[in-house]
Amino acid sequence: MTNDTYKKAERYIINQFTEAGDEEGINHFLRTVHWVKILDPEADEALLIAAVAHDIERGFRNHAAYDKVKTSDKGFRSDAHLAHHQQEGARIIGEYLQEIGADQGTIERVSMLVSKHEIGGNDDQNLLKDADSISFFETNVDYFVSITVSEIGKEKVKDKFDWAFNRMTSGKAKRFATPLYQEAIKKLGY
Repeated sequence: MTNDTYKKAERYIINQFTEAGDEEGINHFLRTVHWVKILDPEADEALLIAAVAHDIERGFRNHAAYDKVKTSDKGFRSDAHLAHHQQEGARIIGEYLQEIGADQGTIERVSMLVSKHEIGGNDDQNLLKDADSISFFETNVDYFVSITVSEIGKEKVKDKFDWAFNRMTSGKAKRFATPLYQEAIKKLGY
């Protein structure tokens, strides 16, 4: 595995989301990589690729179906939505890594990590999930407060914030996230 594979994956993600006009997404992905490195300074390249690509499905999603999920009872926490988001993301990044000639072990590891980045599982999947949550609070709160609240309501956005905070496994991650979470709740008016 070479650092070149990470650089190619990062460039692919940035290009995909630039074309989609989602600069906030790019910042979220790069900050997730940052937090993976903070939480595990020894993180391998596959974990870094998974961090930059964990939400790649968003760049390819069917927006009508996604809008339906946002307004459903469970919203973003729907088991079906989470499963689809994780599995489709794992498939997309796996196919991309195959195209660029990444080794099979890297492809399998990245796919395994992305396939559980929302719910966790093993230590590395949990680490990715925790880094994703910290990055969410750094990069996505203003969008949720200014845009998503008007689409789905304050309670569902608060539910998303609570879920993103409470799903974290590591005490270290929660220490980093606590002031960000508290600020997010305050911005919502709670």
